[in-house]
Amino acid sequence: MTEIAQPTHVMATYAEYAEDRRKDRSQALITEEPLSIRVAGSPYSVVMRTPGDENAHVAGFCLAEGLVDHPEDIVTISFCTEDQTNVATLTLTEERRIQAAGLLERKGFVSQTSCGICGKEVIEDIARVLVPVKAATVFPISRIMAGVEQLPDYQPLYRKSRSSHAAVIFSHSMEPMAAAEDVGRHNALDKAIGKVFMLNQMKNACLAIMSSRLSYELVQKAGRAGLEMLVGISRPTALAVDLARSVNMTLACAKDGRLMVFCGDHRIGQSESRDIPAEKS
Repeated sequence: MTEIAQPTHVMATYAEYAEDRRKDRSQALITEEPLSIRVAGSPYSVVMRTPGDENAHVAGFCLAEGLVDHPEDIVTISFCTEDQTNVATLTLTEERRIQAAGLLERKGFVSQTSCGICGKEVIEDIARVLVPVKAATVFPISRIMAGVEQLPDYQPLYRKSRSSHAAVIFSHSMEPMAAAEDVGRHNALDKAIGKVFMLNQMKNACLAIMSSRLSYELVQKAGRAGLEMLVGISRPTALAVDLARSVNMTLACAKDGRLMVFCGDHRIGQSESRDIPAEKS
């Protein structure tokens, strides 16, 4: 199976009414389609996403789920759109398949939260596939805010459709490593992380900046990737803060020139004079 390019947006016409006048307009609408993810020969999850970066999406998604820890755990990732099936298949090494057997049986336990589950159960469930994030980096506020200001540069689809989310991964020295857009904020982060992961560069990744609010699922994905800090442009949920605090992650919101740090402010430097550690070897 091969990866086939699909449109990320389509053009649509609409009627605009303003000041007692009607005008026919056109607008790009972001594409949303299901992606069936198969792991180790069996269906695992179905996600609604914007087409593109399928292999990176699957890699990042499976890293977040705890199905893989290293790129070497993956034998192949393939994507097929024959008969509009939109199926992506990931094959694990025999050793990893045995290690992940319990997770495979549960089929998407992290990504598919059921109604009625409580916050305590979510934290305990996710904690089984997370380890505390190392505290190795201090970020000057100016560097963080500069990264936030760069976010629109990585949103070409948003400029067309006004309806996509973006995620950008930065290194310890605040160099951009990967970016992705999608109709879903979770998918955007999976894709961006997946790009870095498949290059075996997660050890150098440190910070993710997102165009959305921060939910606990995003914290879980960032934690599995070992990211020290997650920044959104909207405020996080209470459960996201609880989970970030439990794994020693810095969680912040950047809005109107302000940086609101909800946990992990030991990583926040007040000026450029604070040293930023070199990237890990």
